[in-house]
Amino acid sequence: MNKIILVGRLTKDPELSATQKSSYVRFNLAVDRRFKRDGDEVTADFPSCIAWGKTAEFIDKYFHKGMRIGIVGRIQTGGYTNRDGQKVYTTDVVAEEVEFVESKNSSSGSGGGNGGSRNTPPPTTGDDGFMNIPDGIDEELPFN
Repeated sequence: MNKIILVGRLTKDPELSATQKSSYVRFNLAVDRRFKRDGDEVTADFPSCIAWGKTAEFIDKYFHKGMRIGIVGRIQTGGYTNRDGQKVYTTDVVAEEVEFVESKNSSSGSGGGNGGSRNTPPPTTGDDGFMNIPDGIDEELPFN
């Protein structure tokens, strides 16, 4: 079984790209380590992640730098030969499911903003603490 669950903060705004067959977004997460060893300055890991298709479009539209995001996916390894002829090995987390982890209000002070390039307003939080999804987005959600 190859399954990974991560909760972390986006290190920068995601940028949607495309191949001839599908759209994708690459991003890194700052994922806090559960325990800190004495003398260890690094308290977070920064896994490289990728999402494809509707999931990528959803991340691009509703997430920005500093926001907490929950992802469920799988580890994928690969490799290529760089211009110097050296073999480079890669490890990515392929995000298959994504979730909002915090409300808009709690993420607004973490260096974000809506990115300025988003056409649809980000979801807001209602009085019950749950996130309100904007009207007319049902067709765009990757989990329908």
